[in-house]
Amino acid sequence: MQKLGTQDYIVFLIYFVIVAAYGYWVYHKKKKAQLDSKDFFLAEGALTWWAIGASLIASNISAEQFIGMSGSGFKMGLAIATYEWMAAATLLVVAIFFMPIYLKNKIFTMPQFLRQRYNETVSTIMAVFWLLLYVVVNLTSILFLGALAVSTISGIDFWVCMSGLAIFAIVITLGGMKVIGYTDVIQVFFLILGGLATTYLALNLVSEHYNTTGVFNGMSLMFEHADDHFHMVFDQSNLNYLDLPGLSILIGGMWIVNLNYWGCNQYITQRALGADLPTARNGILFAAFLKLIMPIIVVIPGIAAYVLHQEGMFQSEMMMGSEINPDRAYPVLLNLLPVGLKGLAFAALTAAIVASLAGKANSISTIFTLDLYKKYFNPAATEKQLVYVGRVAIFVSMVLAMVIAPFMGIDKKGGFQYIQEYTGFVSPGIFAIFILGFFWKRTTATAALVGAIITFPLSLLLKFLPRWADLSWLSDFGFSVRNPESAIFEIPFIDRMGLVFVFVVAVMVIITLADKNSKNNPKGLEIDAAMFKPKGAFAIGAALVVGILAALYIVFW
Repeated sequence: MQKLGTQDYIVFLIYFVIVAAYGYWVYHKKKKAQLDSKDFFLAEGALTWWAIGASLIASNISAEQFIGMSGSGFKMGLAIATYEWMAAATLLVVAIFFMPIYLKNKIFTMPQFLRQRYNETVSTIMAVFWLLLYVVVNLTSILFLGALAVSTISGIDFWVCMSGLAIFAIVITLGGMKVIGYTDVIQVFFLILGGLATTYLALNLVSEHYNTTGVFNGMSLMFEHADDHFHMVFDQSNLNYLDLPGLSILIGGMWIVNLNYWGCNQYITQRALGADLPTARNGILFAAFLKLIMPIIVVIPGIAAYVLHQEGMFQSEMMMGSEINPDRAYPVLLNLLPVGLKGLAFAALTAAIVASLAGKANSISTIFTLDLYKKYFNPAATEKQLVYVGRVAIFVSMVLAMVIAPFMGIDKKGGFQYIQEYTGFVSPGIFAIFILGFFWKRTTATAALVGAIITFPLSLLLKFLPRWADLSWLSDFGFSVRNPESAIFEIPFIDRMGLVFVFVVAVMVIITLADKNSKNNPKGLEIDAAMFKPKGAFAIGAALVVGILAALYIVFW
């Protein structure tokens, strides 16, 4: 397999120098972040709408999209793009309904919201949980998949790649949220430019294989030769129904996946929490538009690789042992890029990985410092001490992730599905706690605590229940399907999330209604309907996003 050439390393070095120099300039332009914890963790009032939007996407797109989603594109086709396109719709919901609540109540961290809305116990339990989830699932998977991809493409030792990515991310993160936010603009530029270069190559390869030229001809040929890979909604006969169960991607559990991720996730919401409402909304709208084009970069190359593989290309390169490994689709294509362009695509992949690592590490640092250290270990900590502890937390979390990443079985599960499924064990409960806390004043702290406690065991029960009971009868309702490998009827994990969410909400409602004092809950939020009304350019942009999404799902149904 072709490795990086001298020109590729020069292009990559240019990317590295630009990001590092710009980050250094932003850091020293205003040194307040060295002493002010809010500025360090949130860049309060310093990020513009375009910086917020770019940072949201840079933090979200990482190796699991470039490698894992391209692999899913190879395996199941355009349907996997529902994670990107439904995210665009979700971002509008977050901008319209969630951000006004956060900003009006001066919320800086998710545990802080839980403390204000419920009580200290709920807040602390969830803070510890989020730290574990971010380190054990998110940080480890991003580091492992990123190092694996970079090592495969460059030929550099896996551990050297992992260490290099971690160090690069730590350096950026130590500058605080402002440095992350503005360097993410450059990261997104390289991410999109390099990603489009790989897509261009993939489509050209398809057209050339069929003795024609041009990306549009390549796209047309893909429609012709892989029609089964251009349908968004699967029926139960599709082998991939367990991953994307039919209409659940539109009206079911996919909303829980996205609303929890984009609206109740410190890692994401942190970018907008330091801004005013118009700026935050416009930044989130910008991110929604970027989400619409991401499948072109991360899914189409996977489908192209599938078409070419069906025609006899990449037979040995796609194999891992005796089986085809879809996650190899993107690195295989990237290695075919000409010298120079390959360096650009390599920079795009690295940018995606480093930006995600930096964003995740900053969120870990924020929650640990503001919600645990300051609360329980040193309430009298000065601003300078908080920033120092935050930086130590960044370093420690990255080292921990490096140590445990190889033992998590990420390569066996498939990176993208690994993150989605294991996050899904707890996200239904989190979302239930937040959504009831937002819009139902009566919801009590006891209800929230019970909801948090029962979510994980209930998710485990539904996952392993098929081993003990016959769930074939659920297939009549679309909630179970036969696993072709085990021949057992299983509940797709997206549907499991939906079922757990409904159950947790029901339990929380019952507990709340049973509490006579809940009618006068002093911690209920005061909601003004006027603050949810979209205005001006944002309203026009949001309508445009909805129109584009409707057209996409109609065309590719």
